[in-house]
Amino acid sequence: QLVESGGGLVQPGGSLRLSCQGFGSSLYFYALGWFRQAPGKERGRVSCISMHDDKSDVADSVKGRFTVSKDNAKNTAYLHINRLKSEDTANYYCAAERDYCPPDSLDMEFWGKGTPVTVSS
Repeated sequence: QLVESGGGLVQPGGSLRLSCQGFGSSLYFYALGWFRQAPGKERGRVSCISMHDDKSDVADSVKGRFTVSKDNAKNTAYLHINRLKSEDTANYYCAAERDYCPPDSLDMEFWGKGTPVTVSS
């Protein structure tokens, strides 16, 4: 089971740290992908981080503002979002897949229920 947290209402230019924690089993052999879905739009991946090596990536559209990190001891991955913009408003989901996130795909083994992020003044 994956549980996201850390979302909320933030002013433009602000920052957030989203957390994705695994419960019930170790995420060590998995990678965790962060996805977002804005109202009326398709879900898309913004980042992925391997829990068992140093591999990670961030989508070009958010590179420079989004970073990812992990804490294996807490079975948790984080998405750090800086200089938030109104277009970052979305539900943010994490999902796990063995080894690494498949490119350009939502085909992940299991998903969290999401955490909402609203960027507004």
